[in-house]
Amino acid sequence: MTINLNHMNAFFVSREILSRANPEKARVLRSYFKTGKGQYAEGDKMLGVSMPQLRDIVKSRPEFALDEIQTLLDSEYHEVRMSGFLFLVRQFKKSKDEAERKSIFDFYLKNIRRANNWDLVDASCRDIVGSYLLVREELREVLHRLAESQNLWEQRTAIVSTWVFIKHGQFEDTLTLARRFFSHKHDLIHKATGWMLRELGKKDRRVLRDFLGKHSCDMPRTALRYAIEHFAPSERSYFMRLDRGE
Repeated sequence: MTINLNHMNAFFVSREILSRANPEKARVLRSYFKTGKGQYAEGDKMLGVSMPQLRDIVKSRPEFALDEIQTLLDSEYHEVRMSGFLFLVRQFKKSKDEAERKSIFDFYLKNIRRANNWDLVDASCRDIVGSYLLVREELREVLHRLAESQNLWEQRTAIVSTWVFIKHGQFEDTLTLARRFFSHKHDLIHKATGWMLRELGKKDRRVLRDFLGKHSCDMPRTALRYAIEHFAPSERSYFMRLDRGE
């Protein structure tokens, strides 16, 4: 690694992550996160460093300037990029300054394709994109633009970011995006859509039942299974039969 003297904090974080590399675990992670030829994360480099280890490293460091976080996000290593997103989430959560929060939100969107696997998306988008847009309904068109992207990770960011809205009883964006993704071809979007519908059901089971009553026949089966996971067995069977048109 070339050392930029202006980015020493990022260098030391990267070096510490590299020092904890576990080749055997990295081999397992390469399979789990589909980094093989033709797979959705083809060519990504795994070090085999766990999320608890990464969180400990981030927790032990002070806040970083965005240009240092950029250095982490530009890394070829999955876990180093994850540390960059964890720093960004921490700083967004701690900030009470609206200008700073907007700066972090804009920086995240600029680097959104550095979150190029589902764990990177899920660990960061809710706490930054979802939280920023929670009280800015006029800006939520951002999510719908991401949903229209041809990039899988931008699409997943769109639906998973609505988790924050769900927690505050706001369901419209989740339901709109869920309908949009019924025709999506990738299982990772089906899973994310079903996950968000399941979270909505925890908040308001009636709304989810009504939605499934209208749309379960049109949903990918994976999304439907995720959405009804917490239903009673008899109710799960009912909606799965609807899915088959019975």
